[in-house]
Amino acid sequence: VIRCRAAVAWAPGKSLSIEEVEVAPPKAGEVRIKIVATGICHSDEHVLKGCLPNVEFPVILGHEGAGIVESIGEGVTSVKPGDKIIPLCIPQCGECSFCLNPESNFCQKFHICEPQNLLPDKTSRFSCKGRQIHHFLWVSTFAEYTVVPEYAVAKIDAAAPLDKVCLFGCGFSTGYGAAINTAKVKPGSTCAIFGLGGVGLSVVMGCKAAGASRIIAVDINKDKFAKAKELGATDCINPRDFNKPIQEVLTELTGQGVDYSFEVVGKAETMIAALASCNMSTGVCVMVGVSESGSEIAIDPMLLLTGRTWKGSMLGG
Repeated sequence: VIRCRAAVAWAPGKSLSIEEVEVAPPKAGEVRIKIVATGICHSDEHVLKGCLPNVEFPVILGHEGAGIVESIGEGVTSVKPGDKIIPLCIPQCGECSFCLNPESNFCQKFHICEPQNLLPDKTSRFSCKGRQIHHFLWVSTFAEYTVVPEYAVAKIDAAAPLDKVCLFGCGFSTGYGAAINTAKVKPGSTCAIFGLGGVGLSVVMGCKAAGASRIIAVDINKDKFAKAKELGATDCINPRDFNKPIQEVLTELTGQGVDYSFEVVGKAETMIAALASCNMSTGVCVMVGVSESGSEIAIDPMLLLTGRTWKGSMLGG
């Protein structure tokens, strides 16, 4: 058993608390990891607010990290102690119908299908003050050590800088892949990105890499515009500068609406605006932002009937 520090969420609505926790050794098919770097994703904040479904408290959050394999359980063959790895918040069991489908990046062991509050054998490797602590998405990078199933680990290059590549665990992959894999942005096209956090900026990078000729960045915080332009945005727009809906602004700006739009905020009103900002014939809108549990959207069916495509993207497809 390893004793180390972790940020524990004891209950919804309460701040994280730095505690000494015990991390049990890995069982068969599991990997214990020394976490070297972690990012902070807004989905972690959703959990603290009680807005993400099926999460049980107390819990160690964090799902965007990188580290080094400390030890392995029986039967583990893909990694060995000392390997650099990125834990996967969407596992790849390699056996379910989703994993066997080359067009899918999901797994039926993912949290949306089957809660990952405990490891597959329905026990936890974390304890604190005599209490069981739950896992989060089988990753829990807000601990100095964590235990995950082997199929939720990706071995990476030994030269990779862990403080940088931890962002592949969620933020960068989610944004960049939404443009490259889900939307399949075409060269010469026009794109609009709603929300310029780390994920939205990664969408900007993906659109640029795909050869988009016009990349319109949309955010109510103008302080984000310089970084967006540095990464490839050609236009930056603040909806608060206009007295009309932003979808009307984008339609007028482009003549007929954009070819691709990306909602990276997680709010119903921006999802509708992003869909409506697409051109009605071939426009594709990709939903990237995570909305609060129980959210619902009401739209005019004509937005879709006229030819737009509305897609969701999880971890960049």
